[in-house]
Amino acid sequence: MNAKKLMTVACAAAICGGAWAADETKPVPTAANETAPAAQEEEKDDSFLSGLVAIEAGVALDSRYMTYGVIDGKDPIVTPSAQITFFDWVYFGVESIFDLTKANGKRGGYGNRAGRYTTLDAIVGVAHDFEISEDIGALSVDFNYIYEYIRRYKFYNEDGEHEKGMDDTQYFNLELSLGDLWLEPTLAIERDLMADDGTYVNFSIGHEFPLIDGESEDDDPVLAFRPSIGQGWGNTQRAAGYFVKHKGSDEPLDHGGLMDTTIMGELTWNICENLSLTGYVAYSDYWFDANMRDGARAHNADWGRSCDHSWNFYGGVALGLSF
Repeated sequence: MNAKKLMTVACAAAICGGAWAADETKPVPTAANETAPAAQEEEKDDSFLSGLVAIEAGVALDSRYMTYGVIDGKDPIVTPSAQITFFDWVYFGVESIFDLTKANGKRGGYGNRAGRYTTLDAIVGVAHDFEISEDIGALSVDFNYIYEYIRRYKFYNEDGEHEKGMDDTQYFNLELSLGDLWLEPTLAIERDLMADDGTYVNFSIGHEFPLIDGESEDDDPVLAFRPSIGQGWGNTQRAAGYFVKHKGSDEPLDHGGLMDTTIMGELTWNICENLSLTGYVAYSDYWFDANMRDGARAHNADWGRSCDHSWNFYGGVALGLSF
């Protein structure tokens, strides 16, 4: 069963199950409760349903398509996404990347996909917060599997011979975060299962500073700024799948190590309870490993002389909806 059908069945089951449970737990009218305000019953039902299912949707505009701090598309991209979570544990999601120009398809076997999607990701995972202690707070755990479909197309090499485009790939991802600590440390591990069998790890810290507080202590701030810094590491397979040894070389980089260092600033405006708008600016570079830095420079140089360096500045904006 494909991801679309699976999500449809799951949604139907959740709605039917919620309606049955709400009917079974409905109190029998008595002298003590028959005059209770209807608003209280609605509040209880809303609370029950919010614990049963949560839905998130969003759309993001990025100035460049960036992966591991290097360029995968030098022009802007649009990324719509949606996710449904059951019982605050299991979730299903979908995400797609849309190229906006011809230039974004010139490298990596993507072809011309201006105005069309480049990748389509089907996601299934489990996520939950586990309370550790009063001092540490909760440990957030997120483990997921992603199947990434690469849109098929036809293209020809310089000799006029037909060549096949990029193959699909799959990932396992694990993210651990201590969001209640001041520095909010986060460890993210990505394992590529098909493209190059590589592993990428990123550790980051950051903190959210409220600029305009919410109406109460329990409410999210109306406006908040969050600076962060993260450091990536990749094994030999991950590096070989992305980089060559130096500009003009066809030999893969056979060296793992420290990859991108990324400094980011995010400004979030919580427009209302269910709607938020986030803008970000970021800087990435390969500071600590000369071999990786040469590989990143060669990778970026494929996009033209203006990109012939290991560092990048980029940014974007994202609109998020939750209910």
